[in-house]
Amino acid sequence: MSTLSLRLPDSLHKAAKTLAEKEHVSINQLIALAVAEKISALETKDYLEKRAHRGNRNKFLDVLKRVPAIEPDEVDKI
Repeated sequence: MSTLSLRLPDSLHKAAKTLAEKEHVSINQLIALAVAEKISALETKDYLEKRAHRGNRNKFLDVLKRVPAIEPDEVDKI
């Protein structure tokens, strides 16, 4: 595990402290989770962009042609 010295504006530190207390976690745990979520979001975006470049529109349309043309159940029309 690494140690990181972090400078935060007072308002952000106060908000983080308040939220950590509300969630019953330490500020360290809250910030680690926030960083993990941001990394996950950025990596997911990159992953999806790479997958999109591998896609083939004609193959996609061919697959859609095999989907039966049926009406959804009433409960699914919400």
